[in-house]
Amino acid sequence: MTDLVLGPLLRYVDATSASVWVETSAPATVRVVAGEHDAEATTFAVHGHHYALVCLDDLPAATRTPYHLEIDGTTVWPEPDSTLPAPMIVTLEPGKPLRMAFGSCRTSVSHDAKGIRSHGVDALRAYALRMAGLTDVSRADDPDPGSEVRWPDLVLFLGDQVYADETSEEMQAFIRSRRSIEEPPGTEVKDYQEYAELYRLAWSDPVNRWLLSTLPSAMIFDDHDIRDDWNTSQTWRQEMEATDWWHDRIVGGLASYWVHQHLGNLSPAARAEDEIWQRVQAGEADLTDALEAFADRVDRRPETYRWSYARDFDTQARLVVVDSRNARVLDPERRSLLDEEEMEWFDGQLVGGFDHLLIASSLPFLLAPGLHHVEAFSEAMAERAWGSRFAEVGEKIRQSVDLEHWAAFQDAFTRTCAAVAQVARGERGPAPDTVTFLGGDVHHSYVSEAWPVHGLPFRSRVVQAVCSPIRNPLPVVMRFVTAFSSYGVAGPIGRLVARSAKVEDPPWRWRYLGHPWFDNNLATLEVVGDGLHLWWAKGEVEDDPDRPALVTVRDVTV
Repeated sequence: MTDLVLGPLLRYVDATSASVWVETSAPATVRVVAGEHDAEATTFAVHGHHYALVCLDDLPAATRTPYHLEIDGTTVWPEPDSTLPAPMIVTLEPGKPLRMAFGSCRTSVSHDAKGIRSHGVDALRAYALRMAGLTDVSRADDPDPGSEVRWPDLVLFLGDQVYADETSEEMQAFIRSRRSIEEPPGTEVKDYQEYAELYRLAWSDPVNRWLLSTLPSAMIFDDHDIRDDWNTSQTWRQEMEATDWWHDRIVGGLASYWVHQHLGNLSPAARAEDEIWQRVQAGEADLTDALEAFADRVDRRPETYRWSYARDFDTQARLVVVDSRNARVLDPERRSLLDEEEMEWFDGQLVGGFDHLLIASSLPFLLAPGLHHVEAFSEAMAERAWGSRFAEVGEKIRQSVDLEHWAAFQDAFTRTCAAVAQVARGERGPAPDTVTFLGGDVHHSYVSEAWPVHGLPFRSRVVQAVCSPIRNPLPVVMRFVTAFSSYGVAGPIGRLVARSAKVEDPPWRWRYLGHPWFDNNLATLEVVGDGLHLWWAKGEVEDDPDRPALVTVRDVTV
């Protein structure tokens, strides 16, 4: 009998279609049955692992339908002894206000007392328990806790779902079963096989697995999906390429990302145009060689493939999810966070005519002002603003302190500011009520609002909302550093430092709407009236570590 290894994950869902992803233990036919609707797909193989994406079409809009999953005619999901609710496919209702959860940075360690001591409560799991009705309604993170729970329409994971460079004890045991950790890359992930195990560990907890089978998900990578500081600079890349293990790592990382994360991001129309999916549709059973060649190519020539994507929710919202890692230009003479092809595509998505424009990047667009100026200074210093003697020092600072966000790529930052300003002023169609940047990565959460320094005022509110981490708390020392960069004299000092390297002031000013916080949490946004309601929720253990309550950390309406 062929077993279900991983999944099902409910991925892209709109008003009339739904995609369900699975991994099986052997070649098989996978069938999804949702009420009167069903669809099936034959698995494809990568390095001996077997996957399927089952696509249901012509579903009725605004319906909530239980489903089950069959492998070669045998029902394997839901599991017969499960105490969790039946998995559901909930199709979108046109015109219904969008509700979306989002967050980043989640480590896969145990949920017992030991795991909670080391990494805190998993906010995603607390969210899942709440959605499953297994925790107290009165403590929920809902705007109206006494009302019937409304599930989000989707959850957006903004990077670092897996940590290829900071592995758990369980993952390290798997690595030791294959090779010696005395040889590079040690306890870090080396190749596709180890990535496949990393994803299995990340998505196998029964409660989270239920959530992912029921709540549609969208995803984008960040550095730890590959390695800390991924594509920080040309110097960093050259150091990696000089090793004898990096090629297997980057090829395995990008290939496994396409299989486990990216494929399910795509709409049916976008998927039909994907070069690797076309091979699946043509009946190619083993994609190992094709996918490795593809991953190698898009690493070396990122302009040949787009990991970014966008989707519209009627006219109420456009969500643009930006690849801020693989699409970078690292040539010191023309550094940019996005290559020219990517920037042109991104610019084309930034238009008015929607109530809300949501711009999602694993990296926050707007950092604390002091930190923003320091990152801009570090780029200028590394690029010889103070001469070649200080360039090497600047590069070391950039890598050691992770100074590689949008602010450290001033070309992309200023071009994006210009495009968003046009949207917010109504120069690219009717101005949205809000233009909201969504971000993660920085292991603390905050909300800030921006306005122009010169020129006409914005007609839209321009906001940065960050949710990080879901489960990977910042060390105490780094919390003090973050707090210092967020308040007081850090901003003016940072501006003076940046000016010393002849860095121009940004075209916007911005300020926090309340102080940042450091909890493990998952955020939710909802379209309300002419604005957005956002709230962040964490898991809090009272009596039973296995049943943390979901508690609101912050609540903001913009």
